[in-house]
Amino acid sequence: MSAAPRWAAVIPTIGRPCLQTMLDSLAAQHADEAHPAPVEVVLVDDRPGAVPPLEVSLPGVDWPLRIVRDHGRGPASARNRGWRATHGTDPEWIAFLDDDVVLPQGWLAGLVDDLRACPAGVGATQGSIIVPLPGDRRPTDWERNVGALAGADWATADMAYRRRALEQVDGFDERFPRAFREDADLALRVRHAGWALTRGVRHIVHPVRPADDAVSLRLQAGNADDALMRRLHGRDWRAAADAPGGGFWLHAATVAAAGVAAAGLIGSLTARALGRHPGPADATLAVGAAVWGGLTARFAAIRLAPGPRPGDPEFRAELRRMLPTSVAIPFAAVRHRFRGELAHRHTGPWPPAPRAVLFDRDGTLVRDVPYNGDPGAVELMPGALEAVRRARDAGLAVGVVSNQSGVARGLLDEQQVRAVNRRVDELLGGLDTWQYCPHGPADGCGCRKPMPGLIRRAAEDLGVDVDRCVVIGDIGADVEAAQAAGASGVLVPTEVTRRDEVLDAPRVAPDLAAAMELVIG
Repeated sequence: MSAAPRWAAVIPTIGRPCLQTMLDSLAAQHADEAHPAPVEVVLVDDRPGAVPPLEVSLPGVDWPLRIVRDHGRGPASARNRGWRATHGTDPEWIAFLDDDVVLPQGWLAGLVDDLRACPAGVGATQGSIIVPLPGDRRPTDWERNVGALAGADWATADMAYRRRALEQVDGFDERFPRAFREDADLALRVRHAGWALTRGVRHIVHPVRPADDAVSLRLQAGNADDALMRRLHGRDWRAAADAPGGGFWLHAATVAAAGVAAAGLIGSLTARALGRHPGPADATLAVGAAVWGGLTARFAAIRLAPGPRPGDPEFRAELRRMLPTSVAIPFAAVRHRFRGELAHRHTGPWPPAPRAVLFDRDGTLVRDVPYNGDPGAVELMPGALEAVRRARDAGLAVGVVSNQSGVARGLLDEQQVRAVNRRVDELLGGLDTWQYCPHGPADGCGCRKPMPGLIRRAAEDLGVDVDRCVVIGDIGADVEAAQAAGASGVLVPTEVTRRDEVLDAPRVAPDLAAAMELVIG
């Protein structure tokens, strides 16, 4: 038997109660020498804003469990944060799991067997998904929606990727803001990079979680992601991604018919107001309304037909949900598709090229002299001048984002901070933006790193989108501020950098020259 592969589990979460159930099922797996436990389990806390720590555990096992933050940037970004944070244990494989699945006994052994069975050219292996549906009645629209996961291709509810394949394509495309299409996009890019994708023998259970009556309406936001897929992968992206055809044509026709009816109504009212005969406008109104009504009724019937029957306890509630949402969904779908087409009309391949580099000051560009207010004490860090020059040569804007809590502590004033900044600016040949926070840790401001305010202010000052900025710093607060703002972060550790900050960082470089290699390539 070949050597067991090293693997890590990455689980993005927004802190739902089902998370601990999922972790319990993971901890209940049997591991042995032939089927080893994960080298670590990385939970990615994707709740936005200041939130209390997650109180979760892996009961009964001593597997390393770490929690990193992604600050509400969405599942694609959260998965990237998770797999990049495994650089300290260097697993060969990353097993992505969702926080609302349950792992049956034998899942871990099945995963390891699936990984072991993958030849060198296979970049990913997918598990099967079982969705328990009611056995005493027909499933509701929402239950069928979740049930479709059982036949989905490359769903990251249980998908293991080689870390090398993820590195080659730079992971998930973070421009997909929700858990929709980001997995298909990654699969396509991994395939285009020369890797094969395969199905394994393992399986997970994906329960149907409760949802409110408007869930089907909110799901129409995925039409914007379909527009992004078309932009990135062409008109035939559905066939390439093994994605089932959608019913958007029906929604577009329904909205068009409603538009014809509205035009007829306006024409009829105008004609009457002017004392003219409204016959042609009335005919337009009648035709448009009839087509709209027919298409809407057809859509509602399509949704209701596979569902609960009259007499089933769930029928009345399903009817209450289906009728109004069947009227609203076509308009929502068209609106989101139009929004996506407009937003992504110039979108290029992932990852987008950076447009600005924002450096931390003390410990990154200059030697860290605590609470320094003396320009004469400024000394550049090794490689600082070369890093700034290289960024400029690449056409990137360059700025500084710096915490200066000495002001709040009364150890120096803002005039001294600006004097030191001017000296750094002289030594580096002039930077494009300077942003500093004079507040202390207890002030509760939005600019002190790890809060995102400085990065957002710098991006605004430079006139670039914050997601096109890269922040380079020497402590965890620098990269956390980047994550919270929506930028990218690179950690360049020094003697003051804590080990946990190095492990949690999404990207780590030994020095500024290496950091610029990561930024520019």
